[in-house]
Amino acid sequence: MQKQIRLLLLIEDFSLYDLLMKSSIADNCEIFFLEKIKDASTSIKANNINVVIIDIDRNKGERFNLLKNLKKSDRLLNVIITGQPLGTNDVMEFINHGALGYLEKPVKLEEIEKILEKIAEKSKLRQETYKLEKKLEKKYYFEGMVGKSPHMYEIFSLLETIAPYFSTVLITGETGTGKELVTKAIHNLSPFKNKDLVVCDTASIPENLVESELFGYMRGAFTGADRNKRGLFEEANDGIIFLDEIGEIPLTTQAKLLRVLESGQFRPLGSNQNIQVNIRVIAATNRDLKEYVKSGKFRQDLYHRLNRVEIHLPPLREKPEDISLLIRHMLNIMSKKMDKQVYGVSRDVQKLFQKYDWPGNIRELENVLERASILTKKTFIDLVDLPKDLLDYSKSKLKLPFFSRENLATLDEMEKEYISFLLKKTENNLRKTAIVLDISRTTLYNKLKRYDIPFRE
Repeated sequence: MQKQIRLLLLIEDFSLYDLLMKSSIADNCEIFFLEKIKDASTSIKANNINVVIIDIDRNKGERFNLLKNLKKSDRLLNVIITGQPLGTNDVMEFINHGALGYLEKPVKLEEIEKILEKIAEKSKLRQETYKLEKKLEKKYYFEGMVGKSPHMYEIFSLLETIAPYFSTVLITGETGTGKELVTKAIHNLSPFKNKDLVVCDTASIPENLVESELFGYMRGAFTGADRNKRGLFEEANDGIIFLDEIGEIPLTTQAKLLRVLESGQFRPLGSNQNIQVNIRVIAATNRDLKEYVKSGKFRQDLYHRLNRVEIHLPPLREKPEDISLLIRHMLNIMSKKMDKQVYGVSRDVQKLFQKYDWPGNIRELENVLERASILTKKTFIDLVDLPKDLLDYSKSKLKLPFFSRENLATLDEMEKEYISFLLKKTENNLRKTAIVLDISRTTLYNKLKRYDIPFRE
């Protein structure tokens, strides 16, 4: 069984290794010895090292660079420095760049033992935290989707309920809210999961080609039709077809689509024979189809036929509690894809992400994180890694809408005005207001009482 502490001594004096091997420390640690620092990274990976003691007496600058490189490649690696007495500034320089501690020569066994005990405790706590996080992942992760907001819990529950039985589903929501992810979840939970999910982005097909793309055509049906072509509905037979941006389908094609949904039959262009299909349809739109029906752009009978079950995906700004989960999930995927360790975002970035409106929703968050992951030189994303429009948004937040040089206010007056402003922006939602202010709901409640700000509980 592998021991919890695997210690590498990166020193030129063999006596410390000899001393440790003869002590009780060796009973609980696997101890390795290395003289040449150029072999350090290879030895650490090969031996699964989690603690390194570096002697800095010879070529301090070289050892300092080694410390930075080791921490850059593995932020969880515990690095301890040892050497002749150093000034406070020198010690702090090493600590600030990731060293866990400093052992002054001659090194005492009890000092090493004390540090290793702390590392073992920290490692045990980290393992317990990891297990807890894994449990939470099962709770918050559902068929490729992530969320802990009430909105998402309702959606997860609804998907499990409808997936085995649905005939048609209409998914609504703004661009970038994850409509295709919901579609894939329904497909994976349905009896048709072993069949291909046929996807059609109707908005990307020229209007005069939509019908032939969906239902196919026969040779000679029109100029250039030199062969028979199967449509997507025939390809999806006995399975599921996903019609994205359903609101963009021309009225002439909508009538034929309605017939397929009602009878399970359609006729390819140029054919005099009906084709019978058994098919489930999932449609999605970022349009207000009710308004489209009123304006005559969408057939009312088709709308009701598609809308047997509606799943509405809320915009990201309405579920800020999901942002931290999404960040972690996306960065984990990106780190593996890029082979670059980016573990999270700074506190300033987290605050900005919570306050930002995210007009592009989850897709915009993903794009911002991917760009920042490429640009950052650290193991976390900071404000400097973000695009200019986000930084400009951050600066604009400092310009309070109720503040001017001609009307200077006290701190209490500004706080009262800002809380009132946020309540209006969040439509009197205390939870969202507290998240933006980065305070608890109890603290917010007390401030509302103190400033006599009207609100609904």
